[in-house]
Amino acid sequence: MCLISLVGTCIGFIFTPEAALLVFITSILLISCHVIFTYWRYREIEKLSSYLRQISSGDYSLDIRDNHEGELSILKDNIYKVTLLLSELGSSLQRDKNHLTDAISDISHQLKTPLTSMMVMADLLYDPQLPDTKRVEFTHNIHIQLERINWLVSSLLKFSKMDAGTVHFKQDLILVHELIEMALEPIHIPLDIKEQTVSIKGQDTVSLRGDFNWTVEALLNILKNCVEHTAQAGAIHISFSENTLFTEIIIIDNGKGIPKEDLPYIFNRFYKGQSSSEDSIGIGLAMAYTIITSQGGDLEVKSERGKGTEFWIKFYK
Repeated sequence: MCLISLVGTCIGFIFTPEAALLVFITSILLISCHVIFTYWRYREIEKLSSYLRQISSGDYSLDIRDNHEGELSILKDNIYKVTLLLSELGSSLQRDKNHLTDAISDISHQLKTPLTSMMVMADLLYDPQLPDTKRVEFTHNIHIQLERINWLVSSLLKFSKMDAGTVHFKQDLILVHELIEMALEPIHIPLDIKEQTVSIKGQDTVSLRGDFNWTVEALLNILKNCVEHTAQAGAIHISFSENTLFTEIIIIDNGKGIPKEDLPYIFNRFYKGQSSSEDSIGIGLAMAYTIITSQGGDLEVKSERGKGTEFWIKFYK
């Protein structure tokens, strides 16, 4: 720019000194404006660099936006959007980290009790003078604890698949009465032991769209909860129906019910309410809720202490 100004000034002298002076003054003004503008741009870029350094150090509280027009203002706005995205991602990662820590703590707690019990019984089995009746009893108890651990690990694997989004739920046409019969099959023995009765009401043509095996798993966990919390010779009522909006399954027991303060948390993993048994892990209802809601359904519970519990399941069409 200086060279162009010098050449223009020299050419101006060819005409008149006044023309050369005009070209020289105009060139000086243009060069000064350019220098000032360039200095301002570099200062703004340095501010952006400082802002980005603070972001890289984990400080997302700054707001660099302004209400001016221009390419730098657009750049500031875009950087601020990226900052918000990074802040949200950071918060999400922190929540996931806390959730993972809590989950590991819960799993460790659930595994610690049966493992400790098995270690004690295994040490007692080394005693050659241990009576045969005790030996059989300890062996049976170890087998029960191993089954419990196996079920816990299997359930956690299913949870991890659903959390990772690797489970692809089918959308098959399912007859609800077949679904309920399959879910009841594994709990026939507990029902007979507690002399509980199950009544089923609904038309054989009622159907829903979903994954048969996963939905059976959800219903089985709900029914297990009903059997566990219903007294000897109690009753469990299952009814199902459909309309133009959804298919509904209602499971009602006349057990001891769920305390009001526990109701908001019964679908949380590893949550054990006041009425839970010592052997309860607190994962069955959480799994049922995750399976049903992952298929676009809805699971609600209504309960009152001493008056039983109602589970309302809806699969929307």
